[in-house]
Parts: sequence; structure tokens; C-alpha cells
Amino acid sequence: MGRTGLVYHPAYLEHDMGSGHPESPERLRAILRQLEQTGTASRLVRIEAREAEDEWITHVHSPDYVAALARHAPTVGRISLDPDTSMSPGSLKAAYWAAGGVLAGADAIMNGQLDHVFCAVRPPGHHAEAGRAMGFCFFNNVAIAARYLQKKYCLKRVLIVDWDVHHGNGTQHSFEDDPSIFFFSTHQFPHYPGSGRTTEKGTGSGQGYTLNVPMESGGGDDEYRMIFETVLVPVADEFKPEFVIISAGFDAHHEDPLASMALTESGYAALTQIVVSIAKRHCGARILSSLEGGYNLRALGASVDAHLTALLDA
Repeated sequence: MGRTGLVYHPAYLEHDMGSGHPESPERLRAILRQLEQTGTASRLVRIEAREAEDEWITHVHSPDYVAALARHAPTVGRISLDPDTSMSPGSLKAAYWAAGGVLAGADAIMNGQLDHVFCAVRPPGHHAEAGRAMGFCFFNNVAIAARYLQKKYCLKRVLIVDWDVHHGNGTQHSFEDDPSIFFFSTHQFPHYPGSGRTTEKGTGSGQGYTLNVPMESGGGDDEYRMIFETVLVPVADEFKPEFVIISAGFDAHHEDPLASMALTESGYAALTQIVVSIAKRHCGARILSSLEGGYNLRALGASVDAHLTALLDA
């Protein structure tokens, strides 16, 4: 049985982009409610989140960008950072605690306390670029965690698996010239943000360490499972990661309003099991999973529950 932890902090609820915005505090409330109702919560080890330090954030984001966020953070109302992303008075605090929560999860795994950790954080992160907030994202939580693992724990090879329905452009750009971090992404295409073509394979010494699998709308459990088994597993076995991070978006679910894919809760459990098999072969089952998208509240709660149950039962 896997030893699995959960990162959560009330600060994540303080980020509020307004009534009707799909990336709302209700997403985390739905997840926590689901985990309590099914009893999954009682099987999880709670990990205390913390606020991330700029020292770690600026390994991924430019100091000027970090300073600009602090300078423009409102004390009342909201300011717009891009057409989809705005800051409320609690947004910057939530972003620091989201990045820090993921780092706390990484620490819990690396110190041997747990095998895997799911980080129920917001705002999400995988669209955030070095100097730009976009797509609901401020700080790129998984990218910051990957660099943290390398800098603090001297890991040489980190695999990032992004199964969010939208391409993780920020994560790709953070590491596209870096052969020490392998970025694998499945995503609906064409779709926001427009990147993630098969021809995007990395640059310079990172050529071949980015692998995008754009998918036509309507793909479901069978299509995803086949891709993970026949595409991800061979490249992961060749790469031999020392740690696996999942950008765990659940918006490829067939009930999600922002996309047109057809995954089910069972499908997410199956993908989790495949990633667990990779982690068991190469890195002692170490998996850090961080919430990205997922905007149908029922489907989000049920899919996270299935993901965590698969980790617990691994």
C-alpha cells in the first residue's frame, strides 16, 4: 500500500477571480468534500504547507516578474493580468502558499515520510511562464518543484507528466533546453494555449527531452491508456527518472465545460497506475502530484478521489 499525503491550506481559498470564473475556491471545497464523504481523507497523511521563498521561485521566474506581482497586488478589488487571469487581495498570498505547498510535498517524499503526495493547491501553475501570468496561473508550481528537487536534493533526472487537457506551455518553456528534466504532455489540440505540437521537442541540449502528444477532441480512457503505455512508458524507462511529478489537471473529463475530451474517473485511476509503475521501477515510487485544471465540481472531486485511491492502493 502506498504512503500518500495531502497538501492543503486555507490560503488557497483567498484567491478569488470573481463570480462565475471557472477557477474558483469551490474547486478545492468540492475535492475536500468528496474525500471526506468517501473516507479517502482518513487514509491520507496531512502535510503542512508553507510559503515559498523567492529564492526558489526565481529559479523559474524572473525576479522582475516576481517583483511586479508584488507591486501590482491589489488591496481591494481586482486587477487583470491577462484576459483569463486576475488578482484579488488574497491572490498573491495564495500563489506563494501554493508553490510552497508543493515544495513541502517534495520534502515529505524526499525525507522518506511518504511515497507520494497530492497537492490540492490553487492557483494552478503550468501556464505561467518566466515573466508572465496566464491561463489562471501565477507561479509554475511543478516547475519550481522540479528545480527545487535538483538544487536542494541534487537529483539529476526529473520526469514531469502533464495530463491536463491544456498544454503546459510554461513548464515546457522552463525546461525546453534542459536534458535533465523530461516533459511529457497529452492535451487536446487545437486548443488553448495553442502550443504543444509534436514538432516541439526541445531545443539545444534539451532536444528530445520534450514529448508532446496532441489529441483530437473526444479521446477517452482507451486512447489515453494506449498513449501512456506505448509512448510514455518506453521513454520514461529510457530516461530513468529519479523523481516523477504530475501536473494533475482533471479537465479532460467528459463532463468538463472547458474542453471536449472523454476521460472518466476510471481513466484517471488507470493513468495513475501507469505512472506509479514507472516510479516504482526507477525512483522508489516517488510521485509528487499537483492540481492544475478541472472545472466540473462533481467530476473534479470524483477524479481526484480516484487518483488518490490509485496512489493509496499502489
